[in-house]
Amino acid sequence: MSEKELNWKFSDDLVVESDAVARARAQSLELGIDAISPAVGAQTAVLAAATGALNILEVGTGAGVSGIWLLSGAPGATLTSIDTEVDHQQHARAHFLDAGIPAKRVRLITGKAADVLPRMNENSYDIVFIDADPQSVIEYVEHGLRLARPGGTVLVAHALWRGRVSDPAQRDDVATGFRTLVTEIAASNAVVSALSPVGDGLLQITKIRA
Repeated sequence: MSEKELNWKFSDDLVVESDAVARARAQSLELGIDAISPAVGAQTAVLAAATGALNILEVGTGAGVSGIWLLSGAPGATLTSIDTEVDHQQHARAHFLDAGIPAKRVRLITGKAADVLPRMNENSYDIVFIDADPQSVIEYVEHGLRLARPGGTVLVAHALWRGRVSDPAQRDDVATGFRTLVTEIAASNAVVSALSPVGDGLLQITKIRA
């Protein structure tokens, strides 16, 4: 194991997940959902706390791992979460309740993000968290930046896509899409951004212009 891999493993092992997150993570494995790593979850909670988030939008509910992490950092926030799988959302709802999150703080929308996002209000969210169809990540980020308020942050999970994004020899559609995204975001003067290598990568984009 390389030095970097040891650092990433240490970062994940250092995180103590709540019982509710652990149960949601186990459910994710059963359902074949690639949930964010513990270190990424902890990082999203810190960002939610630092921004004082009150309105959070999530693209990709899964079994609730990322939603619980986000709300743990923003105990006064409301989460709106989109997913195509109603079965996953039913599991997520149960895990939110298990985590002590009142039902009124979570709004689950079942549908395709590409259909739902265009109908949502601009400049309305403190955090937009994206962990859904990787082939549509650029489209989702474009919507996310429209929906985030000035000063709001768009978070993109799995931004290094299994180590393939950093390897220019990897030219499949998903790796190329993520590579294009991180490159163009880094060059934009409408945002400030950072790419964290923890987990499978977390791209952080804060909107500084409306």
